[in-house]
Amino acid sequence: QVQLVESGGGLVQAGGSLRLSCAASGRTFSYFVMGWFRQAPAKEREFVSVIRWSGGTTYYADSVKGRFTISRDNAKNTVYLQMNSLKPEDTAVYYCAARYGYLLAQREEVYDYWGQGTQVTVSS
Repeated sequence: QVQLVESGGGLVQAGGSLRLSCAASGRTFSYFVMGWFRQAPAKEREFVSVIRWSGGTTYYADSVKGRFTISRDNAKNTVYLQMNSLKPEDTAVYYCAARYGYLLAQREEVYDYWGQGTQVTVSS
């Protein structure tokens, strides 16, 4: 059974940084892609970034490109989202998701597994 557990959220001032972690267990993730999504209050969940576990190819939403970096640690089975130059509009619950396959998918409906989410609040 696949489990994804996010951590690292919190309250930070605008311009600050946070690093989110997603600890994955229950499968061998070599053939998975791992995505980060976020949902702000009264808004739909949106794509943030995705990484192919094998090879580390990445893709980002335009809104976070140049500020966020996704990475993975094979030994720890963990995916990270380093968030720099945070803005109040980055405030949201951030979710980690996993999908079997190689496609760097941006649509949430194609992801098979989800974490419980971690709150990120950026104050102005």
